[in-house]
Amino acid sequence: MAEVILNNVRKNYDPAIHQDTLRDINLNIANGEFIVFVGPSGCGKSTLLRMIAGLEDITSGELKIGGNYMNDVPPVDRNVGMVFQSYALYPHMDLRENMNFGLKLKKLDKKTIDERVDHASDILGLTPLLDRKPKELSGGQRQRVAIGRCIVQQPSVFLFDEPLSNLDAALRVKMRIEIAKLHKELNSTIIYVTHDQVEAMTLADKIVVLSPLNPDAPTNLEQFGEPLELYHNPANKFVAGFIGSPKMNFLAGELVEKGDKTSRIRLYTGDEIVAAVDTSSAQVGDKVELGCRPEHLVEVGHAHADCQITGTVQVTEHLGSESYVYMDVDGNDFTFKARPEFPAEAGQELKVGLPTDACYLFDKDGVAFPRTAKYNKD
Repeated sequence: MAEVILNNVRKNYDPAIHQDTLRDINLNIANGEFIVFVGPSGCGKSTLLRMIAGLEDITSGELKIGGNYMNDVPPVDRNVGMVFQSYALYPHMDLRENMNFGLKLKKLDKKTIDERVDHASDILGLTPLLDRKPKELSGGQRQRVAIGRCIVQQPSVFLFDEPLSNLDAALRVKMRIEIAKLHKELNSTIIYVTHDQVEAMTLADKIVVLSPLNPDAPTNLEQFGEPLELYHNPANKFVAGFIGSPKMNFLAGELVEKGDKTSRIRLYTGDEIVAAVDTSSAQVGDKVELGCRPEHLVEVGHAHADCQITGTVQVTEHLGSESYVYMDVDGNDFTFKARPEFPAEAGQELKVGLPTDACYLFDKDGVAFPRTAKYNKD
């Protein structure tokens, strides 16, 4: 296990055009933490992971692992283990041979090799399968072998690059549970890359949200914090729209009454909303965007329906335990998470309630105003 520190880390593939992929990344990853990098395609999350592994050069800045400067240290000497999206198993070797091959290259004695492979196999439930070839395994079993091959190296830091993306939905859930159990079993430092925010929210001690780099932005690290902190208090509109499933709804408007506890916003739809946010730093008339999560909206008539938003139903999905109503609100896509058999027909005008303490508000630059209440649907 080891602490991982990145100070002003930057990546530029072509300095001649002065276009950075990553800029001024500052992270302090504590020993034993499970950290997840999330963000849309092209934001640099896999590149950042590969820089930690030593598979990509660091253009500038400093990387330390376990207190040691790592910028110029070859990958083989960094004591990190990496699990890739592709299993990359040797097809002609059985599982034991796949897992012990790297240890043999290090010329470790047979007893040590066998003990490490047996320990990793026991953790991952692979012991009965050790004499099988990869072609005889399911996708989930192959991924466990790839993880086991990493465990036997006993790295100080585990690096996972979208390891579950090739699996079907059911296997993804199962392997997510396996990786969470693995972290508790090994108490190891894990850095994990995914585009799946459900994986991020359920696995991570802390999440790093990255965005594609705006040339004028000081950095593309949008926020670093615990999952529920990012969910309840996103730093900006980008994080608010990325964390949460279904994604947050946004509606434009202007501030008509500011305050340090509550504020009033007139949406361009004509609806007026009272939000439990602190807008004392803003001015009346400023352009703002209201944010509201689909799961925080309520049926009109509910005790918490402080304000109303009106839209036209486009599609309703009944999923058994819940329904999702997709609406058009003055040209904006809008989602309402409703009860299982909520009656809504395409083309129907629908009003939904928005509790004051469930509102998010963002200024013209997308920066979040501080929330003054945490929503409790109960």
